[in-house]
Amino acid sequence: MLENLEVPSASPEGLILAASLWASGLTTRAVRAMLASGELVRIRRGIYALGDTWRRAETDDRYRLFVRATVLAAEQPLLLSHHSAAALHNLPIIGPWPKVVHAINNDATGGSSARFTTSHRSVVEPESIALSGCSATTLTRTLIDVAASASFLVGVTMMDHALRVEQERVQGEHRRGISGTPALSKDELYGELATVQPRTGRAQARRAIDFANPLAANPGESLSRVRIAELGFEVPELQVRFVVHGQEYWVDFFWRGVRKIGEFDGKVKYTRGVILGDRHPGDVVVAEKDRENLLRPHVNSFDRWDWDTAHSPRRFYEFLVEHQVPRA
Repeated sequence: MLENLEVPSASPEGLILAASLWASGLTTRAVRAMLASGELVRIRRGIYALGDTWRRAETDDRYRLFVRATVLAAEQPLLLSHHSAAALHNLPIIGPWPKVVHAINNDATGGSSARFTTSHRSVVEPESIALSGCSATTLTRTLIDVAASASFLVGVTMMDHALRVEQERVQGEHRRGISGTPALSKDELYGELATVQPRTGRAQARRAIDFANPLAANPGESLSRVRIAELGFEVPELQVRFVVHGQEYWVDFFWRGVRKIGEFDGKVKYTRGVILGDRHPGDVVVAEKDRENLLRPHVNSFDRWDWDTAHSPRRFYEFLVEHQVPRA
């Protein structure tokens, strides 16, 4: 029924306003039928998405749709912040996204919650930028707000990602002969923390900045680092280079004192993503095994773990003890 819905908001990635449905000639009864059949999904009252778009969307994309729909439905302009700004900055999260949209509102008394929106007061009026048609806090401010209010794991994961992506951006611009803005640095984060002066979570945010490392290649490595530290084990070096038969190899984790290599095996590397590329998953597995066999003679041990192991503190603790990872 949506073939004639020729409006920008009906794009596969977009939201569909009720006004667009009525303008296309659809009746209330027809819209209800499409909702019942799954052809349409209601995100907020009067705001919809294509059913196929919603079903194919990852959790991150669904939350972004919800955030954008809430901005459209708001009676007053929203300045997105915290997790909601983080989602629009494409920052990763370990754990669920919130069920509400976070925004800065200095008219709120000490922070307030509504059914779909949680408002926060700010000591310093935040700078805003435009993201996906919404007004949101800057990347630096967003990282500080999240680190001060969320878990240490979430704060570190987002900071690791942002620092790495920013370094990759600058390196890419340099290769193309572009002189752009400098990469986000820890100094900027410390400076933003001093400026923001969050009422709570200041020490936790500083700890997250201290611990953040752009060498963490993905959220699984960030998760592993945080768990290793929290469980009382020695935090390893990241992305250490080995040269075997004139060929360079980089490993995720290295405990130099005991010459132990550690590797985080995310299932994504065998199913999709840049590591897989156009290769068959089986070929990637064989290549990983060959790489491990080349490296083993140069160290005392080589251990691998997966997402489920790292995510469970109990299982990961048992794994680290069993594989004789040094204590902090």
